[in-house]
Amino acid sequence: MTRTPRSVRSTAIRSAITLLGYQREFRSAERTVGGAVDRVVRPEPFAPPRFFDRSVRFSARRVQGWPVYTVTPKAGASGRRAVYAHGGAWVHEISFWHWRLLGQLADATGTEFVVPIYPLVPLGTAETVVPVFADLAEELIGEVGGEHVALLGDSAGGTIALATAMLLRDRGVPAPREVILIAPALDLSFSDPLIPRIQPTDPWLAVPGGRAAAERWRGALPISHPLVSPIHGSLEGLGRITLFSGTHDILNADALALDRRARAERHPFDFHQVPNMLHVYPLLPIPEGAAARRAIAAVLTR
Repeated sequence: MTRTPRSVRSTAIRSAITLLGYQREFRSAERTVGGAVDRVVRPEPFAPPRFFDRSVRFSARRVQGWPVYTVTPKAGASGRRAVYAHGGAWVHEISFWHWRLLGQLADATGTEFVVPIYPLVPLGTAETVVPVFADLAEELIGEVGGEHVALLGDSAGGTIALATAMLLRDRGVPAPREVILIAPALDLSFSDPLIPRIQPTDPWLAVPGGRAAAERWRGALPISHPLVSPIHGSLEGLGRITLFSGTHDILNADALALDRRARAERHPFDFHQVPNMLHVYPLLPIPEGAAARRAIAAVLTR
């Protein structure tokens, strides 16, 4: 087990996640799927909190029936654009912490973000959701050029972001300059032999729920299809990939697998792996998360 020290606040967040039982939902396939079905009837709220209006402006439109928000910095947009895919294991809506990340990044970098509120499982699937993300990204690339566009996603949203980059490549669309992934799920079979070794250190995620959600997310596609599990797709023709992962996250196994793939393909890849950090640590109110958010801002502005 890694012994690298972590901040006091990080230790406190870990304790809170454990006490609140975040992992309980994902230890049971039935509980994960049952919750997803219940949220079709009683959807979670997804609107941005009002107090973020102090630093950014929000607008919304409908695309194929989805709400699609645009987050624009009040200090003035720089011409940089990004499409953001939120996490939530394909079963939870965008949260306060996602909106906080977007508000901070938009304000710090002048980047305008497009934020689709995509359908979750059991209604949404990779084969219906990823093409719409690609359409939205292609629209931005047509407006400002791929060199001014980034794709950003966390957790399940990281799956969507990398799959979107691959679909754009396959369509012959100029590549977004940056693909930024925060703790992405990349092999939805959850079969990496490293996962059982990491699991005892992860108080948040668990394989049974992840697999159950992934089975619904794949729709009619095989689990190994790159739109479902982008670890199986080639990186050729994609923009630079930056990945943030903590070692106390079962999805760190996927991060390491993508690092190996990028090395083998000699693809531009920046790997920010932090010992002892939990799933999606860049979103959390901890010093390590703040450092990661500064690093993401630097990627958006380079």
